[in-house]
Amino acid sequence: MDNFYNALISAVGMHKVLCNEPMDKHTTFRIGGNADYYVPVTGVSDLVSGIRCCRDNNVPVYVLGNGSNVLVSDDGIRGTVFQLDTAFSKISVKRDNEQVFVTAEAGCMLGTLGKYVLEEGLTGFEWAAGIPGTVGGAVYMNAGAYGGEMKDIVTEATVLTNNLNVETRTLEELDLGYRSSALMREKSTLLTATFVLKTGERSEIQAKMAELAAKRREKQPLEYPSAGSTFKRPEGYFAGKLIQDAGLRGYQVGGAQVSEKHCGFVINKGNATAQDVYNLIQEVSKRVADRFGVKLEPEVRLLGKFS
Repeated sequence: MDNFYNALISAVGMHKVLCNEPMDKHTTFRIGGNADYYVPVTGVSDLVSGIRCCRDNNVPVYVLGNGSNVLVSDDGIRGTVFQLDTAFSKISVKRDNEQVFVTAEAGCMLGTLGKYVLEEGLTGFEWAAGIPGTVGGAVYMNAGAYGGEMKDIVTEATVLTNNLNVETRTLEELDLGYRSSALMREKSTLLTATFVLKTGERSEIQAKMAELAAKRREKQPLEYPSAGSTFKRPEGYFAGKLIQDAGLRGYQVGGAQVSEKHCGFVINKGNATAQDVYNLIQEVSKRVADRFGVKLEPEVRLLGKFS
């Protein structure tokens, strides 16, 4: 693979390519083997040229945000990981009377954007400010919490299509549904998103953010590594309630555990392997299906091979 490595560093710059990079450093589960190649993205041109180089050499490509909704296998990732993180996180604002349009790059953390809109005195983003992910990942899966969803505040986005064209998409074209989007189906990558917010009272915005942050600390196992909510909400049910009623609160496989604080979370209790987490997810799904006839679908993306 020396020829490919040389081609990749020519495409994105030598200082940006890491080999055999441990993915436990780049996922919120703090789990995962090594990626063959790892590139922290600093701009659109790097991403485009890097992906094109991979395709020319038949090397698989994975694009990540904060790594907050993924489980990387213990064997790692055979291919190249492009991570859109804090180096790709600029924010800009445009005011139009009461409406304010805030544009953020895909690598911007939602917490960072939350602090920005608070300082600007903008309301409408309070529910999202505590989600531990990036703008790119949040729009890609239409993240939601406390009665809000990305589709409520996104107006448009620029995306990198599967054909490596940069295009602008309206909210309608993004087709944001429950933990789904057109980006998922098209295998496109979000580059920037524009949100429509309103001018509000900074003290009220701050109070609301603090209230929701306190609720998260109280109800979610934030003290342990996890990928957030593990399962999608089945229609007519709540995943956490089904898991609890199946008697699985605190159920453990190796170092992976169904959180005792919130049964909708699988946590890395300590030295869990990716296989532990995978096996736990499978067992929880099976027991809930056997008990209630409801299929739980993982919200977490699986990267790499699992047995």
